[in-house]
Amino acid sequence: MSSVLPFLTPSNSGIPRREILSALSYALDLTEGAVSGHAQRVCLYSMRIADELQLSLTEQSDLYYAALLKDVGCSSNSSRMCVLIGGDDRLMKRDVKFLDWTRPSVAAVTALWRRALPGSSAVERVARILRLAIDQHTNNRVMIELRCDRGASIARRIGLTQATADAIHRLDEHWDGSGYPGRQRGRAIPLAARILALAQHIDVFASEIGPGMGMDEAIREMNARSHRWFDPELVRITNELHRTGDLARVAAIDSLHQAVQDREPQSENALIDSDVDSICQAFADVVDAKSPFTFSHSIGVTDAAVSIARALGLAPLRIQRIYRAALLHDLGKLSVPNTILDKPGRLTAEEFAIIQTHSRISEQILLRIQRFESIARIAGQHHEKLDGSGYPDRLTAAQLSLDSRILTVADIYGALSEKRPYREALPTERVLEIMRQDVPHKIDAECFEALCRVVGSQPSAPPDLALAQ
Repeated sequence: MSSVLPFLTPSNSGIPRREILSALSYALDLTEGAVSGHAQRVCLYSMRIADELQLSLTEQSDLYYAALLKDVGCSSNSSRMCVLIGGDDRLMKRDVKFLDWTRPSVAAVTALWRRALPGSSAVERVARILRLAIDQHTNNRVMIELRCDRGASIARRIGLTQATADAIHRLDEHWDGSGYPGRQRGRAIPLAARILALAQHIDVFASEIGPGMGMDEAIREMNARSHRWFDPELVRITNELHRTGDLARVAAIDSLHQAVQDREPQSENALIDSDVDSICQAFADVVDAKSPFTFSHSIGVTDAAVSIARALGLAPLRIQRIYRAALLHDLGKLSVPNTILDKPGRLTAEEFAIIQTHSRISEQILLRIQRFESIARIAGQHHEKLDGSGYPDRLTAAQLSLDSRILTVADIYGALSEKRPYREALPTERVLEIMRQDVPHKIDAECFEALCRVVGSQPSAPPDLALAQ
């Protein structure tokens, strides 16, 4: 199959950038193990600080989008984190946010003891913790460089400003020069990055610990890190916002998605189709970057799905819908620990249950974008089967559209064609042989036949209908 190419003349799709990025920021929260809505709250905290600083509309706009996408590079270091600690990458990332990792502390050792090599002997865990302590600065630098470089690159790729990309790239710099990736200090750190660092600190404590006590603890810890991690002037402003109750009001907002859209500094025209597609492609890459075994999965599935749709003669607008659903079908996998995604052995029942949640999460995220309702439905059904044996809703043939059936066939083909931690990639002939056994009771015969045509290998014989029944 040829690579997926644009198939529509660019037109106005009617989707504002603020809406699609605000919605997809929920997927980024999953990668970091954050409380849902984290990036949106950080955006709102950041904009209140920007108001106090009287930033220009351009500066506010750069900050606004940097806040929503601050974690867009985080999936790129998930697998490495999993390997380093020998445990759940998402839980460790969440724990690290509470720690002053530039200084030795009992809390850091406790966090490592809780997360490193679960189920192993005490000797093995102590040895791993000692190795992590010895390599701490190297590990911190590499992990943050992976995240920051990737995040800045994606921001530029989807058409955001260099200032937005710089804010994402410098998010983990510290006022005293102890941060990464560039050991910048003071005002050499972009102002937007300094604001974001402080705003995300506030939300981590306020949302994770809980209302009231969490915010008070966030302010106490912020003041303790003033002049070290945080710009003292921004600390002063944030203390005042806390005193007046402004921070508590942000923390109490229920309709975050709408509040963030309403807070956009500069109203932008709706995106054209090619811009929406670029964002979808970028988030497909975010998902695929989480595991070395899925580094091209979303693009491969999209290629297969579009090729099948074209072979079936579907209209361009319908193919576009399938294209976007295929790119984003695995967004929910950002919620799955790499200990499961990269596991070389058979999954336990509990682990498989966690995997099964990802398609519904994908659908829930995409439903936040008004014009993506049909795309959300297709993406959410990519593990359903015609006989009702799929998940998450055990839908049957009468409930599954042709679009959903196409994506299911493309996803199965992609998964079998790719290397996995428990097996090598399978040759095309073997993939089709395996898939043919599920035609027509589990997967659609017409879609399967179209797949066979586009991969250049016709079925050697029609499916055995007697066995399929």
